[in-house]
Amino acid sequence: FDLPDDKVIVIQTVTGGGFGGKEEYPSMIAGHAALLARKSGKPVKIVYDRAEDIAATTKRHAAIVQHKTGVSREGKLLAADIDVIMDGGAYATLSAVVLSRGAIHALGPYNCPNVRIRARVVATNTPPAGAFRGFGAPQTCFAYEMQMNKIAQTLGISPLEIRRKNLVREGDVTATGQVLKLSVSAEQVLEAAVSDSNYVAEYETAQKQNGAHKRVGVGLALFFHGAGFTGSGERRLPTRAGIELTHAGKVRVLTSSIEMGQGTETIFCQLTAEALGVNYDDVEFAQPNTALVPDSGPTVASRTCMVVGKALQDAVRVMKRKLEAFAGEKWLAREVEIRASKLWVNEREVASFAALAQMYFAEHGAGKELHGYKLPDEIQWDDNTYTGDAYPVFGWAADVAKVEVDMDTFEVKVLECVSAVDCGKALNPVLLEGQIEGGTLQALGHATIEEVVMHNGKVVNNRMTNCIIPTSLDTPELRVLLIENPYPYGPHGAKGIGELPMDGGAAAVAAAVWNATGIFPNEVPMTPERLQAASEKV
Repeated sequence: FDLPDDKVIVIQTVTGGGFGGKEEYPSMIAGHAALLARKSGKPVKIVYDRAEDIAATTKRHAAIVQHKTGVSREGKLLAADIDVIMDGGAYATLSAVVLSRGAIHALGPYNCPNVRIRARVVATNTPPAGAFRGFGAPQTCFAYEMQMNKIAQTLGISPLEIRRKNLVREGDVTATGQVLKLSVSAEQVLEAAVSDSNYVAEYETAQKQNGAHKRVGVGLALFFHGAGFTGSGERRLPTRAGIELTHAGKVRVLTSSIEMGQGTETIFCQLTAEALGVNYDDVEFAQPNTALVPDSGPTVASRTCMVVGKALQDAVRVMKRKLEAFAGEKWLAREVEIRASKLWVNEREVASFAALAQMYFAEHGAGKELHGYKLPDEIQWDDNTYTGDAYPVFGWAADVAKVEVDMDTFEVKVLECVSAVDCGKALNPVLLEGQIEGGTLQALGHATIEEVVMHNGKVVNNRMTNCIIPTSLDTPELRVLLIENPYPYGPHGAKGIGELPMDGGAAAVAAAVWNATGIFPNEVPMTPERLQAASEKV
């Protein structure tokens, strides 16, 4: 409409799970609604029903990934040649950045001195593909993990041993030339998952069940995921967050980051309360409204807690100093501290935080304090050569999945899954474990049953009855192991992990199916039809 920013306001209500599908497509629907509202002069609401939503909105990029690997007799990786082709659909949405992340993650958390990765996305006659949890990494993770399994089989060693020989450690260099210096935990998560799941014994037992009608197997996946935007992306964003005081004596969090069930509101209020020295109940969360809150950047890329949370924490600490200085002037004291929602002067409780905040509000207003996020100076990235520090830090995880395969029907049932995840620091362990459990279950669905069927450029199965996802009845026993290896530039050492749990589950299930049956899956989902066809080639 060629309007200035202050003439357009976006108000975001609490949103259901995003998982990438709300990153860009809603802007198109909102644009249509705005055009109709402008033309009619009336409020306009547009709602896609389930069939329209599944048929029209973006899906995960289908991908074909090929690996050619040189390995020493001892099992050390010497060279890797990786080719990635992704299906972008009829229109380019976020295909370029999905391809970028998929390519950067294509070698996996492994040390290899000679690497070539070629990646491209192609236009086809299907609905456009877009952002989906993992953002290109689940596709390439499935390929590199199954390639590691093939290498182990060829050399006559176990999948665990091949990973122990090649996983990256602190000081190693990634495919983009990034030296891993901070919070490098591939070895820790691998050993934790293997120990908790009794992987070694389970793997060996599965080798001895030839002829069984139902066979049980166990599979392992080791993976990583860059937290935050790729390269220097954060430097191009005006990421800001902050707080303000209310007339009621509370403090309000100001951020445009969206609550999608991942716990943003809870975590941000926790961070604020801790940094300010007040109780959780003294903190409010402002509804994201572009007329009232600063631009915190998009709620994507596992950046909310690590990036926006750090900006918020810094803003709160400035506010704390400002309030304590104000109190020092009022009480003519130097020893002033806000602690446990009280104002302490010379170690004596003299007022509640609410009373102090109301006093400040009466004289200075809301005292709004905003702070930006600054990418650490040592993070250097060259967009032209695609070399350097691809991410400020990586999250690390290992999954061990146990499955049962019916050799008559070729149905796969996931019995349990252990996930060991390096989160940097668990700010809220309950919410964090919920995030990981949810992402892992998504990955298990991706591995076994979720399939979008296309015919002549259209989605055929556009109903929840035939485009199925796991329910609570399909959920196996999930165990989450939190590994804390703090990242110094995150709030209290926290790293983003929203996408990480999606990456490795399919590879772990495929490895378990292979262990149980001798059938080597090279495609997901591993439907009974595909497994039966693959069994005929064994």
